Amino acid sequence: MKIAIPVDDKSMETNVCMSFGRTPYFLIYDTETRENIFLDNSAAASQGGAGIKAAQTVVDNQVRALLTPRCGENAAEVIKAADIKIYKTVNDSIQDNIDAFNEGKLSLLEDIHAGFHGRGGK
Repeated sequence: MKIAIPVDDKSMETNVCMSFGRTPYFLIYDTETRENIFLDNSAAASQGGAGIKAAQTVVDNQVRALLTPRCGENAAEVIKAADIKIYKTVNDSIQDNIDAFNEGKLSLLEDIHAGFHGRGGK
């Protein structure tokens, strides 16, 4: 299964990014083959609609789950419409979150916020 995680850098040692829409990169990780790729998030520099554009990147990469600390409602709508589950990360370690996901220990992200809509998020 392919999962997506917003990350700060193109490294498995980097942190999970606190901002979904404005994350610099997405890690796309295959839980079966353990292969990973890092994608530039072209939405990070957007004037507006970053969450929706970032969500479309996730959808376009055929992932089945998104692991993120938070997500705005517009982005969540795009992700959920594609039948992708959104899980809340447990900390900022990529590997901890992948392990927790594989062990079924991550909970679904229930606290979808209204989005920052031009106010940043950091």
